[in-house]
Amino acid sequence: MANKLGHKKEDLKTRLIAAATELIQEQGLKGLRARDIAERAGSALGSLYTVFEDLDALVLTVNSGTLKRMETALSEAIAEAEAIDQIYASLSLAYLRFAVSNRNLWFALFEHRMPEGVAVPDWHIAEHAFLIGFIAAPLARNMPNASAPDIAIRARTIFAAIHGVISISLENRFVGIAPERLEQEVETLARLLAKNVN
Repeated sequence: MANKLGHKKEDLKTRLIAAATELIQEQGLKGLRARDIAERAGSALGSLYTVFEDLDALVLTVNSGTLKRMETALSEAIAEAEAIDQIYASLSLAYLRFAVSNRNLWFALFEHRMPEGVAVPDWHIAEHAFLIGFIAAPLARNMPNASAPDIAIRARTIFAAIHGVISISLENRFVGIAPERLEQEVETLARLLAKNVN
């Protein structure tokens, strides 16, 4: 009996995650409601709270799935790259393409905020580490005399530069890059950043 209940709960969890993922992909994080998620998952509203503590916990789970898919995409993009400029160019283009293909899910990674006074769980923060790790590894090889903290700071700076260009462009800000030039400019920036590593 306990085993059957466990399977039911796991099935419900899977359906809720899928429903939340679809709704975020379709409409973004803004306006996401537990009622809509439960309805799409084919469950009662109260059932959501038997699986997740609250809506934020479900969003974190969706974000975890997005991060895993992004990590796979970035890993594949640099599988054969060796030189730092090629690694950074491949990473940046893969990151851009993932963001464009999964726009609302990608934005949800950075837009989601926990309630005031509630910290983002350590496990979820740790899931973002690959974003910096992919940049830091080749950076460390090219800056052998730099300390680990300096490598980490430079890697964060490089990520912020690429992410910033993509973000303001996908948000259609007036300083953003037009879609038809975005890949070219992101790749150029990535190669410039790699060239000036020291």
